[in-house]
Amino acid sequence: MDIITVKSLTFHGKHGFYDEERVKGNQFEVDISAGGSFKASVARDDLSATFNYELAEKIARDVITGPPEKLIEKLCFKIGEQIFHQAGNIEELNVTVRKLNPPFQTKAAYAEITMKWKR
Repeated sequence: MDIITVKSLTFHGKHGFYDEERVKGNQFEVDISAGGSFKASVARDDLSATFNYELAEKIARDVITGPPEKLIEKLCFKIGEQIFHQAGNIEELNVTVRKLNPPFQTKAAYAEITMKWKR
């Protein structure tokens, strides 16, 4: 299986459990890894025979910059579902959503969720 990965797509979004987070916003990162058989794309230079990560970036951007959600789990699920259903030539998908500097009393770099899809 071939794997294509896009790491640390960074967006500002207004998501979080607390009202202040949904007003002020925060930085979010998204990692996307798609698995499939992409070798056919090499001979033909055919984008439709591989994973179009431009589509994945647009979906992630639309979700993270879109309407507020309380949980990063919901953001991850929405991104993964859309990519998995629109990119029909992938067999596996991993999506990670990371909220940078979560609002804890203790300093933390991020909180993250990873979800997986498989055909």
